Formats: sequence, structure tokens, C-alpha cells
Amino acid sequence: MPQRIEDYALIGDEQTAALVGRDGSVDWLCLPRFDSGACFAKLLGDKDNGHWRIAPKHAKGPCTRRAYRRDTLVLDTEWETDEGKVRVTDLMPQRDRAPDLVRIVEGLSGRVTVRSTLRLRFDYGSVVPWVRESDGHRVAVAGPDSAWLRSEPEVRTWGRNFGTHSEFTVEKGEKVAFVLTWHPSHEPRPPLVDPYEALRTSVRDWRKWVGNCRYDGPYRDAVVRSLITLKALTYRPTGGIVAAPTTSLPEEIGGVRNWDYRHCWLRDSTLTLNVGLSAGYREEAEAWRDWLLRAVAGDPADLQIMYGLAGERRLPEFEVPWLSGFAGSTPVRVGNQAVNQLQLDVYGEVMDTLALAREAGLSTKPHIWAIQAALVDWLRTAWRQPDEGLWEVRGGRRHFVHSKVMVWVAADRAVRSLEKNPKLDGDLDGWRELRDEVHREVCEKGYDAERNTFTQSYGSPELDAALLLIPRVGFLPPDDPRVVGTIDAIRAGLSHQGFLRRYSTDGTAVDGLPGGEGTFLACSFWLAEALHMTGRTQEARELFDRLVGLTNDVGLLAEEYDPVAGRQLGNFPQAFSHIGLVNTALALFGGDGAG
Repeated sequence: MPQRIEDYALIGDEQTAALVGRDGSVDWLCLPRFDSGACFAKLLGDKDNGHWRIAPKHAKGPCTRRAYRRDTLVLDTEWETDEGKVRVTDLMPQRDRAPDLVRIVEGLSGRVTVRSTLRLRFDYGSVVPWVRESDGHRVAVAGPDSAWLRSEPEVRTWGRNFGTHSEFTVEKGEKVAFVLTWHPSHEPRPPLVDPYEALRTSVRDWRKWVGNCRYDGPYRDAVVRSLITLKALTYRPTGGIVAAPTTSLPEEIGGVRNWDYRHCWLRDSTLTLNVGLSAGYREEAEAWRDWLLRAVAGDPADLQIMYGLAGERRLPEFEVPWLSGFAGSTPVRVGNQAVNQLQLDVYGEVMDTLALAREAGLSTKPHIWAIQAALVDWLRTAWRQPDEGLWEVRGGRRHFVHSKVMVWVAADRAVRSLEKNPKLDGDLDGWRELRDEVHREVCEKGYDAERNTFTQSYGSPELDAALLLIPRVGFLPPDDPRVVGTIDAIRAGLSHQGFLRRYSTDGTAVDGLPGGEGTFLACSFWLAEALHMTGRTQEARELFDRLVGLTNDVGLLAEEYDPVAGRQLGNFPQAFSHIGLVNTALALFGGDGAG
């Protein structure tokens, strides 16, 4: 049977990541970075597009059980067969130079025959490398890419059907290790890692990192797993965080809503910083703040909604026609055309993030305020434009209410910063006037008095789950009747079997795309937090419990969930979903155990 999105687990080295299925197959891996071409692309195609499976020869299906080692990103997958019991341990140790994928097979009982099948296919499964033997290694080379497979001396490997194969037996206590190492083909082979030492070091380092977590309240295991996942989605050299390590996992099975999420979105910035600071990870929060500063530097008119891992601006979108797509969902896309959109909300998110950083006492830099002042000054005229909104619609620009609310946030944070820090330079009166004008217009044009709810855009009857953030950002207090009415309207109008859609895709042209999508997990977390803020904490906690129950067997969440089919949808694992889980836990239970 084809694997579902939630059948995968994540391993990574904070520069790239791999997805490992229940059947013991690594079906997705981009080397050397998250956004590089995949050398294992079976996830979006078939076995001939690249994968590496290690499993018992006579296994009759997926693994018997699997789990991460406590407080780590080290994955153990176990099979019980008629021959005995065996475990495969997968990890990607933090690299000094080259990325390594380590797979250790261990016999637990009996005498089990294990088979390894490795098919390397560079450039998203399109390039078959030339494989040769050198110094006991299998070396695969094609163009700029080179990968070395190393195993125990007693394990024989051979080539067949454009793959590298091996078969061996393990008894209780016996171990066999494999290491796959990538490097540029024009450079010499990097130093070899000791797989067993890499395992020990990885377990030790992850547990030491988790030990800094300040949260000790309810659902701690889910919170810690989410924090580990967010750490794994961080590109350590720059501090940027990818939205997900995958591209084109569908928001609707068989549909066209398949996007590349291997980039860094500004919309995530405030929530990400809040997670780091609240959970006790100040170093990561500061690294993310510094990435943000580098990315947004320049003309405020050129601010983008997303950037590459190091702040790259060009992320051209193109299709990969040789991949059949996950469960037949095409097209498969690389890059993201939405990078060229105007989304006014990002100005508010940047200003909110930098204000939060200043209030938290993160190290200051002399140019930060100059960047902030320039952003707000640009908004004084630009805010009147329609935009594509935070959902990156492709159906034309509108006056999205959430975008205008975030413009208000930008002006508000600038005003508050000046009021608290009189030594800063800025047009206090002008920014106050901007803040008040935006507030008046949103309340006049973005609010439907008859239905007692804010709407998705000016003059539209449609709803938008992003409006749940109105009390969180301080646009209106939680007890304002318009806030309560908006929460109730969204809950009634966008709910699907207890979870929230972002907006309606039924008969509307707002996003310019055919088909539908699942319920959006981040929005459902926002609803839980909004319910809590308006005094309905018991309902909020019940919703949160249901949301945590959607995590897969190893605690991971995709972008969306289909409550009818009971399966996860969209790119996986999704940073926005895990940010939502942590922030909502902190809001609901922070007083019960957050430091």
C-alpha cells in the first residue's frame, strides 16, 4: 500500500533533512541543503526516483513499531519477523563538513536476514549516477554530486538494475552500520565519521539541548517534540527556519495545490521568536532575529514575504514533469512564485518581531531601528494598496482585513517603541496618525455590523481564520463584542468536523485555484488560543487536546488535516503547525509549568 504523509518520520542535521517511512525506506533527502535537488525523491514519484530501504528480507509489511529515542531526533524502527527481531536506527549527525546519513542495524533476537537497497538519483530523481568501487566504498558520481556508501567490511555490496544492494544476517547483539556521505564531486572525499560515535554524540547533544527547555506543564512530550522539530528545520549556518523540508505534498490528494515550502517565511517570524524566548531558547531566537535583519535589509519597497535559507531573494518556480507526484498529485513544483507577491502583513510581522526582541533584551544593533523606521515610513502611503494577503492567493489582489490589521501592528509597535525609548528618532505624531487612520478604516470597511464579524476583505461576505489573531496582536481587546462575534462566526462558518479551514474554497475565486484543501492546523491552534483569551478556556483545552491527538505516531504534524479521510495533508512536518502547538500550550498552560 502507498504510504501516507503521516507514515513518515524526520531525521536531520540542521542543514537538511530526510523522511523515513514505516517500511524502513528513506524516500526524501535533499543534499547538501534543504532546498537542494533531492537525491531520494520516491516521496514524489516511485522507487526509480531514488530511495534507500533497509528492512528484514522477509518483512510482510511496515515496521512493528518505531519511536524517537527520548528527547532526540534519533529514530529507532523495529520489526518482529518469524526469524526474530531487528532494529534499524537512523540519524544525521551534525556535520563538520559533509552531510552524513547513518543507518545502524541491530539484532534483538533470533537470526534475521536483512536487505539494503540503495537507489541514488540526483536532481529530483532524474539523474542516474555512475557507481564504482573504491577502497571498499561504493562511489556514485554525476555532474556536481558525489556520494560514498560505506558499510562493515564483512557486508558485501553489489550493483544491479541501477541500484546498490546488500544482504546479511544479524543475531542478538550484532550490529551493522552504513554511512552515506555526500560531497561536491570536484572535491576529495571528506573525513569518515564513526557511525557508533555519531550515535552517542547525537543522543547526548539532543538531550543536552532539550534540557534547556523551560516548559514543564501538560503535554510536555508534545511540546518538546515540536521544539525538536523546529530545531531540525533550522538552517544552522544562518539561523533561518524553513516552513517545511518538503515540496509539493498535496493539500488535496490528486489536486494542484502543491507548493515548495523549503524557504523561510516572514509571516512566521513573531510566532517563532515567541516560541524561542518563552521556551528558553534565547540563542535560537537571536539567530532567527539576525537572519531576519539580514533578509529584510534594503529598500522597504522591496521587502519580500519569503527568502532563501541564507536570505536569497530569487526563488523562481518551475515544474518537475518527470515526477508523478505524491499519490498522483501534480504538478510537482520547485521554487515558489509567491515570492513576488505584495503581502502588507509582513511589515507588521517584522515590526512586531523586532519589538518583541527589544523588549526581551536581545542584543541590540545600531541599524535595527533605522530599518524599522524606514519600513513604517514606507507604509504611510503603501498601506492603501490591495495585496495578495498572508494566504498567498493567486486570484488577484484585494483589501484583505488581516493585512490592514498588521499594518496597524507595524505603526503601533513603532509608536510604542518611541514612547518607551525617547532617544530613538522617528515621527511619533505621524505614526500615531497612521495607526489611528488604519484602525478607523478597518473597523469601518472590514466589519460587517449585521453579522457582528470582521470579514476576509473589504466588502466581502467571506470569512478568514487569520482574523482570529486580532486580539492576539492587540488590535482590539479580547472582550470587545466584535472580537467575540468574529470568533463565533469563524467557528461556525469555517469549521469542518471540529477543525478550521483557512477560508472557504467552495464556489469562491479568492485564491484562483481549482479544488479544495483540508483543515489548516495552525488556524485551529489560533482558535484554541482565541477561545482562551475570551474566557472559554475549557473549550480551548478540549480543542487543543484533539489537535495534539492528530500528531502521528512519532509526534509530527503536516500543514493540514482531512477529518473525513482521517489523514494529514500538505508539506511535512510543517513548522507553522508545530509553532502553533507550542505557542498554544504556552498560552493555555504556561502558568502550570512554563519557566
